[in-house]
Amino acid sequence: MATLTARSAHDMTLRPVPWRRMAWVTWRQHRLALAGVIMLFGAAAAYLLVTGLQMYSDYAAVTACSPAASATCQKVANDFLNMYAPGVGVTFALLQLIPPLIGAFVGAPLLAREFETGTFRFAWTQGFGRTRWSLAKLVPLAVVVTVAAGAFTLLVSWYVAPINGAGDENGPLYPTIFDLQGVALAAWTLAAFAIGVLAGVLIRRVIPAMFATIAAWAGLAFVTGLYLRPHYLAPLVTASDQSVAHGDWVMSRVWTQGGQLVGLNMLNNALAPVDVRAITPEEFQPGPATPPNFGDPAQYLIQHGFTHLTTYQPASRFWTFQWIEGGWLLILALLLIATTIWLVRRRAI
Repeated sequence: MATLTARSAHDMTLRPVPWRRMAWVTWRQHRLALAGVIMLFGAAAAYLLVTGLQMYSDYAAVTACSPAASATCQKVANDFLNMYAPGVGVTFALLQLIPPLIGAFVGAPLLAREFETGTFRFAWTQGFGRTRWSLAKLVPLAVVVTVAAGAFTLLVSWYVAPINGAGDENGPLYPTIFDLQGVALAAWTLAAFAIGVLAGVLIRRVIPAMFATIAAWAGLAFVTGLYLRPHYLAPLVTASDQSVAHGDWVMSRVWTQGGQLVGLNMLNNALAPVDVRAITPEEFQPGPATPPNFGDPAQYLIQHGFTHLTTYQPASRFWTFQWIEGGWLLILALLLIATTIWLVRRRAI
């Protein structure tokens, strides 16, 4: 009897499930979500590839024109930009939705569905363990979405190269361009995924967690673009527009006098002797009673004690900003995932 009892106790002891079997379970449960990620990036990649090849074909006329600084070549480049730049801008604005969509449709349901349906109770009694169960679900999907976003970034850089080469005024630090290149897109995608997973654990309902993920990501993106990114490094300030190179991120242009900001009314009063607002430089003919260079309002204001200050971030800081933003987003994602696992371990069945 004692032998039977000991053997029964031994049989009832559950051995930890091997990681490979846990990975297989994760694949079976979430293969549709992974297929959705592949379809999302695949559809976007197909569009960029098709339209990009047509754009590169027309861009050949820009690169073949010589000399590049001539009026004819400038017209060719401007015509190219007028044809393609608006469409590229709309495309990049839509591509900004990739991280929140992945966070909402892949991250948020990952654990929220288990808590909503109660299936987590069965999983925790099958030798998985809460920590191993969480890691087996989170890590593979986090790696897949991050790698997919990183690979997609290479296609985005290829796609936008003709627009930059033709002289588009929006440089690499421009918000909708910066977010899709370098390491930023992969970092934002991972962060959105982590936000979704944490929202799912906190709310434990799939649909509310999806909406909460989108709202949290939008708030983070807004704060980053408006307050954080412009100050990763101290912006440069210059009184000479010639110091601002093509592609630099101009954040503000203001007029000052004696170190004080000048409003529009004061500028108009300074220009009141002659109404130059209705005179173009081509139409202006200086006369004996006209102040020198009054045909150019900016030059006239500068000669009368005003200073035009431009605050900007040089385009050369692109990779510095990329690594700064990618670094803190990675740390944020890891903290969110660690918080998620901690909450799972503390949750009562």
